[in-house]
Amino acid sequence: MNAALLQRLQRSLAQREGSSLRRKLAARASDDLRVNLADNDYLGLSRDPAVIAAGVAALHEWGASSSASPLVTGYTVVHQQLEHALAAWQGYEHGLVMNTGFAANSAVLGGLPKKGDLILADRLVHASMLEGIAASGARLRRFAHNDLDALELMLHEEPALEGVIFVVTESVYSMDGDSPDLKRLASLRKRFGFCWVLDEAHATGWYGATGSGLQEEQGAFAAADIVVGTLGKGLGSQGAYVLSHAPEVRDALINFAGEFVYSTYLAPSCAAAALAAVERVKGMSAERGQLHALSHAWRDGLVEVGFAVPSGDSPIIPLILGDSDVTLKYAAALRAAGFMVSAIRPPTVPERTGRIRISLRRGLTPTALANFLQALKGVRE
Repeated sequence: MNAALLQRLQRSLAQREGSSLRRKLAARASDDLRVNLADNDYLGLSRDPAVIAAGVAALHEWGASSSASPLVTGYTVVHQQLEHALAAWQGYEHGLVMNTGFAANSAVLGGLPKKGDLILADRLVHASMLEGIAASGARLRRFAHNDLDALELMLHEEPALEGVIFVVTESVYSMDGDSPDLKRLASLRKRFGFCWVLDEAHATGWYGATGSGLQEEQGAFAAADIVVGTLGKGLGSQGAYVLSHAPEVRDALINFAGEFVYSTYLAPSCAAAALAAVERVKGMSAERGQLHALSHAWRDGLVEVGFAVPSGDSPIIPLILGDSDVTLKYAAALRAAGFMVSAIRPPTVPERTGRIRISLRRGLTPTALANFLQALKGVRE
């Protein structure tokens, strides 16, 4: 190995180590009995019998891999059925399955905006969105998190462009668990005519009468021009998708997105499992109120023992502790007490906002909450 390269890597890693920011992999065992408050399987569908059975049946029918890129032979009737189901469920005409959420956001925002366009993005949009934007060549302006007054001011400030204005937001933000006013965003879109790209990844399954997401929940059904979502969170499978009202968006991704064109496609078993999960989510309408009540109960409990957490009813609760060493201390204590948690530190989140990201899931009991609060108090004492 080149000595200069090794020294560079060693310096970078030592710097991360010295500031308690070095990331390390830890393999998870299938028989880990700790209460899982770390992953995004909010509805527990990755272990759902109907979802597993659909995946297993597809494994027997199609094998373990798609074995090719989608434009060769990787695209199957299962992928096509999933696209149609997702689009109809969320109120769109066209859908395209992608390999990962990162690839989907990167492809949309790296390929659709061009030099001469303007992108107005929430300050806390996901890294996948920012990577795509950086590759696009478009000019970027970022508005304060969930501050739609600031967004509206930017829209008034910008002169008439020959290019396109894109507005980029999420529905539920992955590290803070909060949301913008989607009805107001829809109103701004109607007034100013921008192209609205919305990431619904963390809302799917948790919100809406049929579980399709926060657009449905807030009365802004199918208002965004383009929606990006994932199959690996609320739907318990793996992969992602892009939905649009215009067929040209799907065709452009098929023709120009390297993330779609040049990679072996998502396995048919994952698509089949997600297809079954969509039907399971639709049938959970009566449970969604219970999920929101669960979120309220955890937030109220954390406030009662002295922790400041934002109000809301999403599955994500940020327990912001600030210093990275303190965050690691809390994470270690919670793991020892029987909880699977992650210490989220910069650069994933802004400086001095290290946190335990509590990820709620269907089936959590009051006992789990009581034990979690007891463990937190133990660290403080």
